[in-house]
Amino acid sequence: MKYKYITAILIALALTSCEDELTTDPIGAQTMEQANSKPTLTSVESSVTSSYDMLSNKLNQLAEWDWNGGLVFQNDIIIDDIASDDMEKKWSPDGDQPWMDEINNFTFTSTNGGPNGLWKYNYEGIKRTNIALNFLLNPDIESITGITTQRKNQLLGEAYFLRSYYYFSLVTNFGDVPLILAPIKTYQEAFDKAVRAPKETVWSQIKTDLETAKTLLPNTKYSSSTEKWRVSKGAVIALLAKTALYNKDWADVTTLVSELETTGFYSLDANYFDNFNMNKEYADNEVIFSYNHVKQADPRKGNGICAPLGWGFFAPSTDFLASFEPNDPRKLYTVNTSEQWVNKLLGTTDGGNKGDDDAPNNKVFIRYADVLLWKAEALNETGNYSGAIDIINQIRARARNTVTTVTVRVIDPKSTTTPPETMPVTSVGPPPPAGTLPDRPNSGDKATVKAWLISERRAELGFENQRMPDLKRWGIAKEVMTAHGKIFLDKHMLYPIPQSEVDASAGLLTQNPGY
Repeated sequence: MKYKYITAILIALALTSCEDELTTDPIGAQTMEQANSKPTLTSVESSVTSSYDMLSNKLNQLAEWDWNGGLVFQNDIIIDDIASDDMEKKWSPDGDQPWMDEINNFTFTSTNGGPNGLWKYNYEGIKRTNIALNFLLNPDIESITGITTQRKNQLLGEAYFLRSYYYFSLVTNFGDVPLILAPIKTYQEAFDKAVRAPKETVWSQIKTDLETAKTLLPNTKYSSSTEKWRVSKGAVIALLAKTALYNKDWADVTTLVSELETTGFYSLDANYFDNFNMNKEYADNEVIFSYNHVKQADPRKGNGICAPLGWGFFAPSTDFLASFEPNDPRKLYTVNTSEQWVNKLLGTTDGGNKGDDDAPNNKVFIRYADVLLWKAEALNETGNYSGAIDIINQIRARARNTVTTVTVRVIDPKSTTTPPETMPVTSVGPPPPAGTLPDRPNSGDKATVKAWLISERRAELGFENQRMPDLKRWGIAKEVMTAHGKIFLDKHMLYPIPQSEVDASAGLLTQNPGY
């Protein structure tokens, strides 16, 4: 009998099952059998490394082509972007993957694959971080494995951050959720934990984990000079600031972002697209935390989200395209409407990764422009309107000084196939014309500055999993989505707990109102 990953809250627990294997064991995952064995340096390292995987866009980590269950890839793009007024499921509407249409149209129920996948990915990540922490918090771990104190502390800091990141996703999307802080070994423990902790308790734990991580990670831009993808102290400070933002702790937001600024680790890239350019990963100045996708790795570690782009998924809404100011380079760098590809998601402007289920481009989670706009929001909320406007104008200045490259595909003159092969042709244009994205003027009106901030975040962060969370935390989701022609109800402020989870807990796990 081996440990399997089963559905419901038990996805996070790795309990025994021989007949009902609903998902497959992801490569590199730590089972409780392994966790109970004598740890080695390799198993300790692996337990932390595998904890990153649920953030990636690798395909089929938890099941094999379970589209309806939302388990083919991480669902944040569905939950945060397709659900918003920025994105449509496809460039050409069709009946493919109707569960995504239900998210887009707010007709989803508690059996929809979007919330189901998001729940399972996050609790799988929490399971892995809890196993890693169980290893690393063993007081004898250094003598048992030979790990150095410095390396142990670094891995502890990473694990605490990752657990907080997964809980951040859960609490913002579902509200009250089960809080599991250690590996669980029995069914009784599992059912005891299958109850929802108040969201305030979850937020408190997120903050505690991050504050602990902050003391453990080195005071350098990268925690490891050879593995720059690992969680850094800057990422921890940034997520602490975002936690404060979502709880309207404006003073903490300002303090934490200011602390990040004083490290000198980050600055705005001169060119907007450098944040997403797969050829400039870990050489740019702005990205604070991303997942490191690698092509042709064994086991596979490529960016599978590029695959559905080859089938026409993830298109901009007409409203999103119309929201950009004239000549804003960020519009073309987000989506190439003539070629129907999404540059940000592909990591290139030539469409080269389109349709590739093993693409090399990273997935960006936190970058400096986003963080600066958090500070601008906090300053505006506390009456420092000029400070907020100064930051907004920094973001606009970078955008208007970005030179735009335009790439189209043309027939390759050397092609001998039918139909002929194509090749990308890129042309570099001049800077945007004078008058593009002018500085916002001084204003003493909070509502005016807030409107500028909302507009700036939409242009700057489009298709980066920020739009719907922003609309909800600003309290304008219903207003905006209704104007967008969607029937957004009060219950849609939270997603439903997956019905399979409620059923498997024998009703101990309660459902969100209205579902």
